[in-house]
Amino acid sequence: MIRVALPHHLRTLAQVDREVALSVAGAVTLVAVLDALEAQYPMLRGTIRDQATKERRPFIRFFVCGQDWSHEPVTTLLPEAILTGAEPFRVVGAMAGG
Repeated sequence: MIRVALPHHLRTLAQVDREVALSVAGAVTLVAVLDALEAQYPMLRGTIRDQATKERRPFIRFFVCGQDWSHEPVTTLLPEAILTGAEPFRVVGAMAGG
């Protein structure tokens, strides 16, 4: 199972706790995790990525094993620590302003 940690506003929308567990069939890539997340929690469609283009929304970031993967190709395979559940895939709501 893949652990996905969500920011507060998305947890509230999906009515879930801090993390959700997803089953991802096939290669575990960024896009596969996002597809599985939106399939299991359809109320999140359009909140993390644009529904038409599938591009990441502004102010949403993806962190994998403590590193920002927001600009990685969506077909990038996730590391073993994510596959085994040792580390969560983190969706983070970035902040702007000063």
